[in-house]
Amino acid sequence: MKILPALTRRAAVALACAAALAPGLANAENDYPNKPIRVIVPFPPGGASDTLGRLVAQHLQQAWGQTALVENRPGAGGNIGAEAGAKAAPDGSTLTLAAAGFMAVNPSLYPKLNYDSATDFQPIALLVKAPLLLVVNPARVQAHTARELIDLAKRSPGKVTVGNGGTGTAQHLGGVNFALAAGIEVAHIPYKGSAPATNDLLGGVFDAQFDNLVTLVPFVKSGKLRALAVSSAKRVAALPEVPTLAEAGLPGFEDGTWYGIVAPRGTPQPIVDKLNAELLKMLAQPETRDKLLAMGLEPAGNSPADFGQLIRSDIAKYAKVIQAGKVKID
Repeated sequence: MKILPALTRRAAVALACAAALAPGLANAENDYPNKPIRVIVPFPPGGASDTLGRLVAQHLQQAWGQTALVENRPGAGGNIGAEAGAKAAPDGSTLTLAAAGFMAVNPSLYPKLNYDSATDFQPIALLVKAPLLLVVNPARVQAHTARELIDLAKRSPGKVTVGNGGTGTAQHLGGVNFALAAGIEVAHIPYKGSAPATNDLLGGVFDAQFDNLVTLVPFVKSGKLRALAVSSAKRVAALPEVPTLAEAGLPGFEDGTWYGIVAPRGTPQPIVDKLNAELLKMLAQPETRDKLLAMGLEPAGNSPADFGQLIRSDIAKYAKVIQAGKVKID
């Protein structure tokens, strides 16, 4: 009988163990999901992010017959929930509703984060893009177009006031990006959330606001606010009569936020692929698309690789905006 060297014997044992474990691992991935799914939403209940998280949880539960629940983990601009999602077990049982804010903006805004949005997550799919709407209080500002607002700001540098939902939010950076592109100086007024900012705009406290359509469209429809432009590359279905900022004289301008689903780094590829395919099915459903469009959200959907590229490119983009706009966290 031939005696194998010690190293060869150890290698043979390792291969045998791997072979024995492989079917179990494969079955675990094929059986996914074999336990309840948690969808972390790093923001309070209510609003677009929470609605999207619940939409995803509901769809996965109905599609796979496995319990799927939303867990709201708000705080620190989304950082608390993001950290919890990044440190979860990479088995597909924990997903995170990702937003451009804490994934792409916060890395340049906060001096220290307990997660790396470029490396600690496995992208699954981009769900929606959320353009911003530029509005004014017609009782306070006579501008009927974005160009007229720009001209007003150029005549009185620093006098036009633009409210937003907080320093470093997509709304704030949308206003910063708009001012940089237009070559104007405006006064940014941060609030603790979109709702109080909108209330003060309605009350005539400041001049203009950038915010999500779902927040502002009802007031535009009622005539209390005047819509000047949207930040997307194309006009939106919710307000087809409102031009884009590119049409209004800022060629190539596009801004806004986005939401998607990510999992912890190390999640097995078969699970990633299964989640991606199911989320794309959800986005293709007419009732889902209609619901999202009514909220001013543009259904997207892409591959994990493409979503990862978007995250990395937006980290670089917002780093430049934050530096150019001299944006600092309060």
